[in-house]
Amino acid sequence: MQTLPALLPPDPEAPFPPAESALREPDGLLAIGGDLSPARLLNAYRRGIFPWYSQGQPILWWSPDPRMVFDTARIRLPSRFRRSLRGSGWSVRADTAFDRVIRGCAETPRPGQHGTWITPAMQAAYRALHRHGHAHSVEVFDGERLVGGLYGVAVGRMFFGESMFSGVSGGSRAALAALAWRLRAWGWPLIDAQVENPHLLRLGARHCARPEFLAAVAELTGLPGRTGSWTDAFGTPTAAELAASAATGHTA
Repeated sequence: MQTLPALLPPDPEAPFPPAESALREPDGLLAIGGDLSPARLLNAYRRGIFPWYSQGQPILWWSPDPRMVFDTARIRLPSRFRRSLRGSGWSVRADTAFDRVIRGCAETPRPGQHGTWITPAMQAAYRALHRHGHAHSVEVFDGERLVGGLYGVAVGRMFFGESMFSGVSGGSRAALAALAWRLRAWGWPLIDAQVENPHLLRLGARHCARPEFLAAVAELTGLPGRTGSWTDAFGTPTAAELAASAATGHTA
């Protein structure tokens, strides 16, 4: 008989059920309910769990197997894209336009999707995590025009990617390359990409079995990280610097 996902209690500090108890079908569904408070979200991410649901549904919590991850030293940038970066004049920042990035992610149409899972409640929750210094945005600018970006959650030395968007072709790839470049320099080896899609695979994401992923999360989230704004520490890498880094094997 199919086991039902757990119903979370009202207390945001209450523990989640073990990720290993997630359903096989739908893959990774672990629990229902609760809230999107910073305490609950951070508790989830430390255990390899994330929220994902549509407008009108209860909050659903997931830990799929396998997980999609990026190794920060192995982001794949095709040579044609690297050439376009060299001539683009783009630059990258962090945590200077979080609201614009999460709104861009929510409003960008996705093939095969109707509406967005980044509901107003989800946006408010990650803005709160941003104010707490755990949610971060990476933004790609052409002058002062935002052309792409991504956002996610940092706990310890683990980055959990949530969503990315391109206002101009290649904007999200540049954001991911810049994030991986900076995290690699900081000694952060992994970016969680949650679930498989063809775009992630083309960028170099790989499958990671749940036991391996959970072990990595337990180790990395327990290490000293970078809480608070990343703007100064991240700097302002240029697209040309990203292209040169990829060409020498630092991101590809």
